[in-house]
Amino acid sequence: MRIAILGSGGREHALSWKFAQELGQENVFCWPGNAGIPNSAAIDIQDFEALAQYSQAQQIDYIFVGPEQPLTDGIVDYFRADTNIQIVGPTQAAAQLEASKIFAKNFMQKYGVSTAKFKAFSGQELVEAKAFAAQYSGNLVLKFDGLAGGKGVFVCSNMDELENALEELIKKYGPSARFLLEEKIIGDEISILGFTDGQNCKLFPPAQDHKQLLDGDLGPNTGGMGVISPVPACHEDILAQIQEEIIAPTMAGLAAENLDYKGVIYFGVMLSKEGPKLLEYNVRFGDPETEVLLPQLKTPLLPLVQACLSGELAEAKMEFWPGYFVDLVQVAPGYPGAYPKGMPLVCRGQMPEGVLVFYAGVSRIDGQLCSSGGRVLNMLAQAPTLKEAQEKAYAACQQLSFEGAFYRKDIGQRVYKVLKA
Repeated sequence: MRIAILGSGGREHALSWKFAQELGQENVFCWPGNAGIPNSAAIDIQDFEALAQYSQAQQIDYIFVGPEQPLTDGIVDYFRADTNIQIVGPTQAAAQLEASKIFAKNFMQKYGVSTAKFKAFSGQELVEAKAFAAQYSGNLVLKFDGLAGGKGVFVCSNMDELENALEELIKKYGPSARFLLEEKIIGDEISILGFTDGQNCKLFPPAQDHKQLLDGDLGPNTGGMGVISPVPACHEDILAQIQEEIIAPTMAGLAAENLDYKGVIYFGVMLSKEGPKLLEYNVRFGDPETEVLLPQLKTPLLPLVQACLSGELAEAKMEFWPGYFVDLVQVAPGYPGAYPKGMPLVCRGQMPEGVLVFYAGVSRIDGQLCSSGGRVLNMLAQAPTLKEAQEKAYAACQQLSFEGAFYRKDIGQRVYKVLKA
């Protein structure tokens, strides 16, 4: 049995690590991968025909898609129509749940998924958009309709900020850009991920990402500076409410719309005073959430994949290791703006027990692993308590890093607001 993982970051390294435990590292490939992931090869994953030919030559049985772009472009449809290789993920039609914020919000509204109020506009409707925003004094969230790598969301507090955000959005995405204005929800944001076969959904424990660059949730948004799991604030009553008000109607909607979805689904949920509200769907594993969820998964991953593809997920089991999992992301100086590359990774000593390193933006120069991206290293620690896991992860950063490496010092230290259902 051979599997190829598509993508190049820490998420893909975590997937490779997990599958290798079951299949042996020699049967797990990562394309294009990076210098820190075994069996990486610089394959263009957007060239579906070449990818299919290479996969067949390598006798690949399964393909697991990491990033959203190939899913949006219809890679699942292509492989199912033109090859006998099993591929994990939603079809192009189902991938619209992430590819289009407007499609997703209309879907939520149609099927009664708990979410914020919203209104959709196009770049030709700026006058109408500003008039709508004025009713809320500009205290809204502006979201670009399409894929934006986490950089198409503007949180505004007044009309000046909103008008500036609109100007920036139109400048960046063009005068015909579609967008929505959404009611702002205050609370703790959590990530709920699971596998689905289109009918059923099996969930991982909740995780909490830290998007802002700086301590105290300040500074610009990033791809993720660290994540913890499980989340103390998200107790069983809240999870039951999320199941009833978000996940169950989503599954009903997938079935009613006949959307072919066999893979990972991600629910970005805000725990507000009014209860949990869905912010967004992702149609694949999140990054860096994957880095804490897969080490938690006690059961093998491949049978879950097979159960999704065969429509037998209801019978599948997911068991998890106890304790807490903390992932710290070391980023290049200057990230998420311009940053240098080629800084050698320096190992100063032995890693604490219970620590894994997942490589993200790394390359090899003259045999030496070096930084090549904005997010470079994921330091994953496991321990019985959150405090112990934090301490291990920070100790690991002292053992492996690079010149100018930056990381937040407060991952997992938020004051959790426990909400009652």
